[in-house]
Amino acid sequence: MARSLKKNPFVANHLLRKIQNLNIKEEKKIIVTWSRASVIVPAMIGHTIAVHNGREHLPIYVTDRMVDHKLGEFAPTLLFQGHARNDKKSRR
Repeated sequence: MARSLKKNPFVANHLLRKIQNLNIKEEKKIIVTWSRASVIVPAMIGHTIAVHNGREHLPIYVTDRMVDHKLGEFAPTLLFQGHARNDKKSRR
C-alpha cells in the first residue's frame, strides 16, 4: 500500500536538512546516506547522493526524471554473476 497523500513523501530529516543547506549556500558536494527508502524530491535535483548498497556507497547524480522514485532503486544490491557452467536447469 502506498503512503497516504496527506502525509508528505518520506525523506529522512538529516538528508533533507543537508540538501537545503547546500541549496542555500549554492554548493555541490557529495552527500552520503544509508537511507534507501527516502523519496527523491525536486530540491535534490542537481546534487550527487552516495547511497549505500550494503557494501559501499554508490554515487547517484539526481536528475528531474528521478523525482518521486526512491533512492534505493538506483543502487542495486545484487550483482548477477551468471549461472554455473554445470547447471543444466538454467540452460534449458
